[in-house]
Amino acid sequence: METFDLFIDNEFGPAASGAYFETENPYTGKSWARVASAGAEDVDRAVCAAHRAMAAKSWRAAPVERAALLRKLGDLVKTNVERLAVAEVRDNGKTISEMRGQMRNTAEWYYYYAGLADKIEGRVLPTENPDLFNFTLYEPVGVVAAILPWNSPLRLLAWKVAPALAAGNAIVVKPSEFTSTSTLIFAELVKEAGFPAGIFNVVTGAGAEAGALLMAHSLVAKVAFTGGEAAGQKVYEAAARDIKLASLELGGKAANIIFEDADFDNAVRGAVTGIFTSAGQSCTAGSRILVQRSIHDRFVEAIAALGRKGRMGDPMDPATEIGPIATRPQYERILKAIEGAKAEGARLHSGGKPAEIGEGMGLFIEPTIFVDVDNRMRLAQEEIFGPVAAVIAFDDEGEAIRIANDTRYGLTGGVWTQNIARAHRVAAAIDAGTIWVNFYRQTSQLSPYGGFKHSGIGKEGGSQVIHDYLREKSVWFNLAPQVRSPFAG
Repeated sequence: METFDLFIDNEFGPAASGAYFETENPYTGKSWARVASAGAEDVDRAVCAAHRAMAAKSWRAAPVERAALLRKLGDLVKTNVERLAVAEVRDNGKTISEMRGQMRNTAEWYYYYAGLADKIEGRVLPTENPDLFNFTLYEPVGVVAAILPWNSPLRLLAWKVAPALAAGNAIVVKPSEFTSTSTLIFAELVKEAGFPAGIFNVVTGAGAEAGALLMAHSLVAKVAFTGGEAAGQKVYEAAARDIKLASLELGGKAANIIFEDADFDNAVRGAVTGIFTSAGQSCTAGSRILVQRSIHDRFVEAIAALGRKGRMGDPMDPATEIGPIATRPQYERILKAIEGAKAEGARLHSGGKPAEIGEGMGLFIEPTIFVDVDNRMRLAQEEIFGPVAAVIAFDDEGEAIRIANDTRYGLTGGVWTQNIARAHRVAAAIDAGTIWVNFYRQTSQLSPYGGFKHSGIGKEGGSQVIHDYLREKSVWFNLAPQVRSPFAG
């Protein structure tokens, strides 16, 4: 059993209580590491270390140095792709092929925001009075608390850490208790890169304990959260109680819309990519597949056939294309949702049961397709976070748009058509933060990503997001030789 300790003020060490929890490999079902369980004293120590580091002008006023450190961190991520990828696979069961690609891309986030660190510029503003001079300054917001989910820890960490550090903040990270080890390995790289003590800290433990303590700490200025809607609501409420800034990247129930004039084979591949890769454990999952009625039956048969070809197995085997569900609770939630869909009246077309794979823990679920789905069903309204597709037939463009928008979520969506005018109309009409046309599931550090409605608040990615980790100060100068008296006489 490997042991992973907290990372506070550039040092690894046990929790004050000496408590640890175990983390399981979802493929083998065996515990492979024990991780320190942070309490109130540990969280306070981490936040205070970050606050002290923020007070040092050598960090806040050194954008060129921050840029250099972020570039070095990107280099270290690239040279440690295999080590980081293996840790992620052992923790969450995603395939090694996917994790290697994800780690390589993660390095690009640190390079991108390194390029922005020394380009934070204020403004000189016009005034109505020639005796007054007004300009603005951008300052870091303060200590940032980053709270991560279990599905893509290091990728989603980069989305927060890279712009936060580029802007001159310090950060305390609380990874999911199911997937903590890769973040602690990453902390070694932060230290190796030469970041000042206290700028990056990691506290591990249950969200209801370590996470809640971190969010409530009076010295935390902003909470950056990725996770489910219910947990996001609690984060938002906690931030509001202390008037903290908050960014929330929450769930989705994306509509992947297939028109009859789409390139059929490409649309089939895109629909399967959208829901069955990563075993459906993605907030971007195209879990509602809207298919024009004229091609509905043929399309359903095609996605079912392609879905059955996905090779399940040991996620450390490069030939494996679908890994296990990451946690036992999530596995049970997915199976419960499948039974609930049957009870609602949706018709199970294919899949819908556990897959007997290897000698592992058994957390595999067959790619599952439901048809005869009404968009008002829970199957079509609630995020399942698993390999479960709800196929909904539609007749025309207007109906497709209405169904797509009939959800409390608005994270992503897909449009498949060879009619360029229709593609533009539908992309504009779908109430979601990211729309993919004739492909599915792509994000980039170059582009903003974030949802509407219950899918969250704020963006991640793109050049503007650095301003979400800055506060703007307005400074006025009086140039007149004499200040006018407010009173006569």
